[in-house]
Amino acid sequence: MNTNLASATELVNAMKNDLAQLAATGKVQVVLCPPFVYLSRVAELVQGTAIGVGAQDMYFQAKGAFTGEVAPAMVADFAQYVILGHSERRQYFHESDEIVNKKIHAALAQNLKPIVCVGEALETYEMGETDVWVRGQIHGALKGLTAEQVRGLVIAYEPIWAIGTGKAATGAGANSVIGISIRGAIADLYGEDVAQAVRVQYGGSVTGKNIDEFIVQPDIDGALVGGASLKAEDFVAICRAGLKKMER
Repeated sequence: MNTNLASATELVNAMKNDLAQLAATGKVQVVLCPPFVYLSRVAELVQGTAIGVGAQDMYFQAKGAFTGEVAPAMVADFAQYVILGHSERRQYFHESDEIVNKKIHAALAQNLKPIVCVGEALETYEMGETDVWVRGQIHGALKGLTAEQVRGLVIAYEPIWAIGTGKAATGAGANSVIGISIRGAIADLYGEDVAQAVRVQYGGSVTGKNIDEFIVQPDIDGALVGGASLKAEDFVAICRAGLKKMER
């Protein structure tokens, strides 16, 4: 819950030209995910560019008496992407793997591209149970999906202990979880080809200063950016790092 209409507009305008140039190369994809109430405004601001727009969440029901919720079709009026299963949704709103799975199916039914978040709490990490936990989340999230649907997903590994704390995982550590636990679980379910086709990002206190440590890793395809996305210079730097990786 950041920005108001004026500051959201100012932020997008401050980085729109740089992001549009990066996205226009076709080598990186840039997606802005504002709060629901500013989706239409941000979509208007980036119209005519290759910058994508995503929602931060949505409900899995198509319509009905669910006061305060936002339906997939409502999101699809303004966005192409939607973040699902973010750790804060799981932690504060008690969203289970089953709910995340329902949301993924509902998003795909509206031709939205889900950005599916998985990650472990500090206690799980310290107990050495990251692999079991993350694999379980992958299995739960992908239940009932076809291989073709999974190929089109974006998965974001966001260790809960590294979100909003200033503590980031090491590049090697994040790459290991993504390669072994995330791609490994997908390979078990759908085969190695699908596991390698899925785009997997790292999210967790990513900044313009530490992005290079993550983006050089072979199993990390990009970043799900939190606080740094509220700083135009930082977010542009992160996106530029992605382009550099593609040009290597």
